[in-house]
Amino acid sequence: MALDQTARYSDLSLDEEKLIADGKHILVAYTMTPAKGYGYLSTAAHFAAESSTGTNVEVSTTDDFTKGVDALVYEIDEAKGIMKIAYPNELFDRNVIDGRAMIVSFLTLAIGNNQGMGDVACAQMQDFYVPPRMLQLFDGPAKDISDMWRILGRPVKDGGYIAGTIIKPKLGLRPEPFAHAAYQFWLGGDFIKNDEPQGNQVFCPMKKVIPLVADAMKRAQDETGEAKLFSANITADDHHEMCARADYILETFGSDADKVAFLVDGYVGGPGMVTTARRNYPGQYLHYHRAGHGAVTSPSSKRGYTAFVLAKMSRLMGASGIHVGTMGYGKMEGGQEDKIIAYMIERDECQGPFFYQKWYGMKPTTPIISGGMNALRLPGFFENLGHGNVINTSGGGSYGHIDSPAAGAKSLHQAYDCWKQGADPIEYAKEHKEFARAFESFPGDADKIFPGWRDKLGVHK
Repeated sequence: MALDQTARYSDLSLDEEKLIADGKHILVAYTMTPAKGYGYLSTAAHFAAESSTGTNVEVSTTDDFTKGVDALVYEIDEAKGIMKIAYPNELFDRNVIDGRAMIVSFLTLAIGNNQGMGDVACAQMQDFYVPPRMLQLFDGPAKDISDMWRILGRPVKDGGYIAGTIIKPKLGLRPEPFAHAAYQFWLGGDFIKNDEPQGNQVFCPMKKVIPLVADAMKRAQDETGEAKLFSANITADDHHEMCARADYILETFGSDADKVAFLVDGYVGGPGMVTTARRNYPGQYLHYHRAGHGAVTSPSSKRGYTAFVLAKMSRLMGASGIHVGTMGYGKMEGGQEDKIIAYMIERDECQGPFFYQKWYGMKPTTPIISGGMNALRLPGFFENLGHGNVINTSGGGSYGHIDSPAAGAKSLHQAYDCWKQGADPIEYAKEHKEFARAFESFPGDADKIFPGWRDKLGVHK
């Protein structure tokens, strides 16, 4: 039987309000189920020990100072399977070069070895609270959506919906068709992102396709009289490779370099890659793509951490925007309640699942909406979220439009305009061709969301 560490690593007399007021701890809430035959509090205490100063036996090297930085279980609800742990600020690793904090250290302690302990059947981080002093030690975003609105010539407050797409198919296009696809969308839309695997494939080398995309942007801007935005994937295993890609892209776009965002696959690449992009290119919008996150954050998962936790960490790391799913309105896992993810990263203070977090002026992280969205699904999405200050990347929703990618892009803008006006979508469609043609482009969605649309719009096929 493992050493019972309850006395040292738990103190249920601690008051959460006082812990928050003192500001000396990062607080973490988990769901946790002990393995069969183990008590709840003793397992929670062992979890806290393994996450901080403890081991599974008494050791001769522990002194009184060491005990002062123990992580402490301060609240449990055995019936609901919830435990909360207070981690002293001093526990977390700090940079040698500038004394700042790092997400790697937070994850190493709060979601490290404890995930594999024999007395824990499963444990998943649900929420965490960062006190003001620790907030000051994280980078936070350098750029936010207001910088994009400014480039697009919009108000920098409530500048509204940014209509975007993903070049489809995600792989298999050679440089010329890729750039042509970008040009076609930009004639009606604002923002194009690389899909997460697009980089430097042998059939579409970066040094051939990027000059063509930069030229497509210039031509689309000339034709429409509007600024355009491009999010270029600089994801790589090696930081030098990332920077080589980033430098090449900025040099190639030249006078349009301020219109370039950098996309990083932040979940598979890890915090080090996000921070490399944030610190080396603070002048660019940092686009956090969370490819692979469902490996730990899926609602079916009982370990790791949730999509909410991932998004909250992305703001600390300095992501300008992160994908947050479609809240049940697109093709990926999720539900309407996922709007709390958007609220936590975009607001200056917000109630999470367990903790009320104040950000004290840290720039916001934009919710990026992606995955099976089109013009028909957007009004309901906006209604649920309560606003449209998001970037939406609709791949099929643009390139699947019956008329053209530009018409698809215009239909997205019209869907936002329809919702903002409070208009009835069927009535609105009668006066807006691109939105109306979205009904014919996505008839399955139209049948489901707007029953009887064919008769109302006079479409009989």
